[in-house]
Amino acid sequence: PGCLLLQFLSYLGACDRLLKQGYEEGQVEEAMEMFQYSEKKAAEFLRLLAQFNDMGFQQNEIKEVLLLCGNQREKALEELVMK
Repeated sequence: PGCLLLQFLSYLGACDRLLKQGYEEGQVEEAMEMFQYSEKKAAEFLRLLAQFNDMGFQQNEIKEVLLLCGNQREKALEELVMK
């Protein structure tokens, strides 16, 4: 039980840090789940999601492409442009 509590506290801390960077709560929770609670991968995903969103791409397409490309920016951008 203590181990689960530590994991939960770690998760909350990671979510809090990402929220403080200006990401929406729902997106933070979704990203953390998609990347099995890896704060580093979730943060990269959220950063690229915002970047591609600012470029005018559709959010659902961005999410799909980022997952398929493993958060590789250049590869994901190439895929988005080809759609």
